[in-house]
Amino acid sequence: MSEEFEQGHLINREQSWGLVFLFVVFSGLLWAGFTLNNWMVDEQQVPISAIEFSGQYQYIQDRDISRLIANDVSGSFFSADINEIHTAVLKHPWVYQASVRKKWPNTVQVFLIEQTPVAMWNDDLLLNADGVPFAGSLADAKLPSLFGPNGAEKTALSGYKAMQMILSTGTLAVDNLVLSERFAWQVQLNNGIKLNLGRQEFIDRLQRFINLYPLLQQDQRAIDYVDLRYDTGVAVGWKV
Repeated sequence: MSEEFEQGHLINREQSWGLVFLFVVFSGLLWAGFTLNNWMVDEQQVPISAIEFSGQYQYIQDRDISRLIANDVSGSFFSADINEIHTAVLKHPWVYQASVRKKWPNTVQVFLIEQTPVAMWNDDLLLNADGVPFAGSLADAKLPSLFGPNGAEKTALSGYKAMQMILSTGTLAVDNLVLSERFAWQVQLNNGIKLNLGRQEFIDRLQRFINLYPLLQQDQRAIDYVDLRYDTGVAVGWKV
Protein backbone atom coordinates (compact mmCIF):
# COMPACT_ATOMS: atom_id res chain seq x y z
CA MET A 1 0.00 0.00 0.00
CA SER A 2 2.82 2.36 0.91
CA GLU A 3 4.63 1.56 -2.36
CA GLU A 4 1.57 2.47 -4.39
CA PHE A 5 1.24 5.73 -2.45
CA GLU A 6 4.88 6.60 -3.02
CA GLN A 7 4.63 5.82 -6.73
CA GLY A 8 1.50 7.96 -7.05
CA HIS A 9 3.15 10.77 -5.12
CA LEU A 10 6.21 10.55 -7.37
CA ILE A 11 4.06 10.74 -10.49
CA ASN A 12 2.23 13.80 -9.14
CA ARG A 13 5.55 15.50 -8.37
CA GLU A 14 6.80 14.77 -11.90
CA GLN A 15 3.61 16.15 -13.39
CA SER A 16 3.86 19.25 -11.23
CA TRP A 17 7.46 19.84 -12.25
CA GLY A 18 6.47 19.32 -15.87
CA LEU A 19 3.72 21.90 -15.55
CA VAL A 20 6.12 24.31 -13.84
CA PHE A 21 8.64 23.75 -16.64
CA LEU A 22 6.02 24.39 -19.31
CA PHE A 23 4.89 27.51 -17.48
CA VAL A 24 8.46 28.82 -17.30
CA VAL A 25 9.05 28.08 -20.99
CA PHE A 26 5.76 29.68 -22.01
CA SER A 27 6.45 32.74 -19.84
CA GLY A 28 9.91 33.02 -21.35
CA LEU A 29 8.51 32.88 -24.86
CA LEU A 30 5.96 35.56 -24.02
CA TRP A 31 8.63 37.79 -22.53
CA ALA A 32 10.93 37.22 -25.51
CA GLY A 33 8.09 37.95 -27.95
CA PHE A 34 7.10 41.09 -26.07
CA THR A 35 10.70 42.28 -25.94
CA LEU A 36 11.25 41.50 -29.64
CA ASN A 37 8.07 43.29 -30.62
CA ASN A 38 9.05 46.39 -28.64
CA TRP A 39 12.46 46.30 -30.25
CA MET A 40 11.00 45.92 -33.75
CA VAL A 41 8.59 48.84 -33.40
CA ASP A 42 11.16 51.10 -31.75
CA GLU A 43 12.38 53.32 -34.57
CA GLN A 44 15.47 54.16 -32.52
CA GLN A 45 16.44 50.48 -32.57
CA VAL A 46 15.44 49.67 -36.18
CA PRO A 47 15.03 52.99 -38.01
CA ILE A 48 14.45 53.51 -41.73
CA SER A 49 17.94 54.79 -42.39
CA ALA A 50 18.02 54.75 -46.19
CA ILE A 51 15.67 55.44 -49.08
CA GLU A 52 16.70 54.23 -52.53
CA PHE A 53 15.11 55.92 -55.56
CA SER A 54 14.84 54.62 -59.11
CA GLY A 55 13.02 55.62 -62.28
CA GLN A 56 13.52 58.30 -64.92
CA TYR A 57 12.44 61.78 -63.85
CA GLN A 58 13.66 65.36 -64.13
CA TYR A 59 11.25 67.51 -62.11
CA ILE A 60 11.18 65.41 -58.92
CA GLN A 61 13.85 65.94 -56.28
CA ASP A 62 14.70 62.91 -54.12
CA ARG A 63 14.97 65.08 -51.02
CA ASP A 64 11.36 66.26 -51.45
CA ILE A 65 10.08 62.67 -51.48
CA SER A 66 12.24 61.83 -48.45
CA ARG A 67 10.76 64.80 -46.62
CA LEU A 68 7.20 63.69 -47.40
CA ILE A 69 7.92 60.21 -46.06
CA ALA A 70 9.55 61.58 -42.91
CA ASN A 71 6.62 63.91 -42.23
CA ASP A 72 3.84 61.36 -42.80
CA VAL A 73 5.29 58.01 -41.77
CA SER A 74 6.31 57.08 -38.23
CA GLY A 75 7.64 53.92 -36.66
CA SER A 76 10.51 51.56 -37.29
CA PHE A 77 11.50 49.71 -40.43
CA PHE A 78 9.24 46.84 -39.37
CA SER A 79 6.21 48.80 -38.21
CA ALA A 80 6.15 51.44 -40.98
CA ASP A 81 3.16 50.78 -43.26
CA ILE A 82 3.99 50.41 -46.97
CA ASN A 83 0.59 51.88 -47.91
CA GLU A 84 1.27 54.96 -45.79
CA ILE A 85 4.65 55.41 -47.46
CA HIS A 86 3.03 55.02 -50.89
CA THR A 87 0.36 57.60 -50.02
CA ALA A 88 3.03 60.03 -48.82
CA VAL A 89 5.02 59.65 -52.06
CA LEU A 90 1.93 60.33 -54.20
CA LYS A 91 1.45 63.70 -52.47
CA HIS A 92 4.22 65.10 -54.65
CA PRO A 93 2.43 66.73 -57.60
CA TRP A 94 4.96 65.48 -60.16
CA VAL A 95 4.58 61.81 -59.15
CA TYR A 96 2.28 60.03 -61.61
CA GLN A 97 2.76 56.52 -60.24
CA ALA A 98 5.00 54.95 -57.62
CA SER A 99 5.83 51.57 -56.16
CA VAL A 100 7.31 51.07 -52.70
CA ARG A 101 8.88 48.08 -50.97
CA LYS A 102 11.10 47.38 -48.00
CA LYS A 103 14.61 45.99 -48.28
CA TRP A 104 16.21 44.32 -45.28
CA PRO A 105 17.57 45.52 -42.95
CA ASN A 106 16.70 49.26 -42.99
CA THR A 107 15.99 50.48 -46.53
CA VAL A 108 12.87 51.60 -48.36
CA GLN A 109 12.99 51.37 -52.15
CA VAL A 110 10.87 53.79 -54.17
CA PHE A 111 10.33 53.52 -57.94
CA LEU A 112 8.90 56.70 -59.49
CA ILE A 113 7.05 57.44 -62.72
CA GLU A 114 6.85 61.16 -63.42
CA GLN A 115 3.93 63.13 -64.78
CA THR A 116 4.10 63.95 -68.49
CA PRO A 117 2.76 67.48 -68.97
CA VAL A 118 1.02 68.10 -72.29
CA ALA A 119 -0.70 71.46 -71.70
CA MET A 120 -1.15 74.36 -69.32
CA TRP A 121 -4.57 74.58 -67.67
CA ASN A 122 -6.11 77.94 -66.72
CA ASP A 123 -2.62 79.42 -66.33
CA ASP A 124 -1.99 77.84 -62.91
CA LEU A 125 -2.02 74.06 -63.41
CA LEU A 126 -0.64 71.50 -65.81
CA LEU A 127 -2.50 68.71 -67.56
CA ASN A 128 -1.04 65.24 -68.00
CA ALA A 129 -1.77 62.99 -70.97
CA ASP A 130 -4.90 61.66 -69.22
CA GLY A 131 -6.36 65.15 -68.87
CA VAL A 132 -5.80 65.17 -65.11
CA PRO A 133 -4.63 68.53 -63.68
CA PHE A 134 -1.70 68.71 -61.29
CA ALA A 135 0.05 71.56 -59.50
CA GLY A 136 3.38 71.45 -61.27
CA SER A 137 5.23 74.43 -62.68
CA LEU A 138 7.44 74.83 -65.72
CA ALA A 139 9.45 77.98 -66.24
CA ASP A 140 10.22 77.70 -69.95
CA ALA A 141 7.64 75.20 -71.11
CA LYS A 142 6.42 75.55 -74.68
CA LEU A 143 3.07 73.97 -74.04
CA PRO A 144 -0.35 74.94 -75.41
CA SER A 145 -2.55 76.86 -72.99
CA LEU A 146 -6.03 75.46 -72.42
CA PHE A 147 -8.77 77.31 -70.57
CA GLY A 148 -12.15 76.11 -69.38
CA PRO A 149 -14.48 75.49 -66.46
CA ASN A 150 -13.43 73.17 -63.65
CA GLY A 151 -14.23 69.59 -64.49
CA ALA A 152 -13.89 70.12 -68.24
CA GLU A 153 -10.18 69.30 -68.38
CA LYS A 154 -10.57 66.01 -70.25
CA THR A 155 -13.06 67.50 -72.70
CA ALA A 156 -10.74 70.40 -73.45
CA LEU A 157 -7.73 68.14 -73.92
CA SER A 158 -9.69 65.74 -76.12
CA GLY A 159 -10.80 68.63 -78.32
CA TYR A 160 -7.26 69.98 -78.50
CA LYS A 161 -5.90 66.59 -79.59
CA ALA A 162 -8.57 66.26 -82.28
CA MET A 163 -7.74 69.72 -83.63
CA GLN A 164 -4.02 69.00 -83.62
CA MET A 165 -4.63 65.86 -85.63
CA ILE A 166 -6.46 67.88 -88.28
CA LEU A 167 -3.71 70.52 -88.33
CA SER A 168 -0.80 68.08 -88.28
CA THR A 169 -0.56 67.88 -92.08
CA GLY A 170 0.46 71.56 -92.31
CA THR A 171 2.45 74.14 -90.39
CA LEU A 172 -0.44 75.40 -88.25
CA ALA A 173 -0.93 74.37 -84.64
CA VAL A 174 -3.13 75.34 -81.71
CA ASP A 175 -1.36 77.82 -79.45
CA ASN A 176 -4.19 78.28 -76.94
CA LEU A 177 -7.75 77.05 -76.62
CA VAL A 178 -10.75 78.36 -74.70
CA LEU A 179 -13.74 76.19 -73.83
CA SER A 180 -16.52 78.44 -72.56
CA GLU A 181 -19.05 77.70 -69.83
CA ARG A 182 -21.49 76.81 -72.65
CA PHE A 183 -18.85 74.55 -74.21
CA ALA A 184 -18.19 76.75 -77.21
CA TRP A 185 -14.71 76.46 -78.73
CA GLN A 186 -12.32 79.29 -79.49
CA VAL A 187 -8.72 78.77 -80.49
CA GLN A 188 -5.71 80.85 -81.37
CA LEU A 189 -3.25 79.36 -83.82
CA ASN A 190 0.52 79.62 -83.70
CA ASN A 191 0.39 82.32 -86.40
CA GLY A 192 -1.85 84.52 -84.23
CA ILE A 193 -5.14 83.91 -86.05
CA LYS A 194 -8.13 83.43 -83.75
CA LEU A 195 -10.87 80.99 -84.71
CA ASN A 196 -14.41 81.00 -83.35
CA LEU A 197 -15.68 77.46 -83.81
CA GLY A 198 -18.87 77.55 -81.73
CA ARG A 199 -20.38 74.61 -79.85
CA GLN A 200 -21.18 72.07 -82.54
CA GLU A 201 -19.26 70.41 -85.37
CA PHE A 202 -16.11 72.26 -84.36
CA ILE A 203 -13.88 69.76 -86.15
CA ASP A 204 -15.80 70.17 -89.41
CA ARG A 205 -15.58 73.94 -89.03
CA LEU A 206 -11.84 73.74 -88.43
CA GLN A 207 -11.51 71.68 -91.60
CA ARG A 208 -13.49 74.33 -93.46
CA PHE A 209 -10.97 76.95 -92.29
CA ILE A 210 -8.06 74.80 -93.48
CA ASN A 211 -9.69 74.50 -96.90
CA LEU A 212 -10.28 78.27 -97.08
CA TYR A 213 -6.95 79.36 -95.63
CA PRO A 214 -4.96 79.35 -98.92
CA LEU A 215 -7.62 81.61 -100.44
CA LEU A 216 -7.55 83.96 -97.42
CA GLN A 217 -3.77 84.19 -97.67
CA GLN A 218 -4.08 85.73 -101.12
CA ASP A 219 -5.31 88.91 -99.48
CA GLN A 220 -2.44 91.20 -98.49
CA ARG A 221 -4.08 92.12 -95.20
CA ALA A 222 -3.23 90.20 -92.02
CA ILE A 223 -6.01 88.06 -90.59
CA ASP A 224 -7.13 88.84 -87.04
CA TYR A 225 -9.94 86.32 -86.61
CA VAL A 226 -12.18 83.97 -88.54
CA ASP A 227 -15.71 83.26 -87.34
CA LEU A 228 -16.85 79.86 -88.59
CA ARG A 229 -20.22 79.68 -86.81
CA TYR A 230 -22.14 79.78 -90.08
CA ASP A 231 -23.68 76.98 -92.07
CA THR A 232 -22.08 78.37 -95.21
CA GLY A 233 -19.18 80.79 -95.46
CA VAL A 234 -17.17 82.55 -92.78
CA ALA A 235 -16.73 86.02 -91.32
CA VAL A 236 -13.17 87.36 -91.42
CA GLY A 237 -11.76 90.14 -89.29
CA TRP A 238 -8.62 91.88 -90.58
CA LYS A 239 -5.92 93.53 -88.54
CA VAL A 240 -5.62 97.27 -88.98
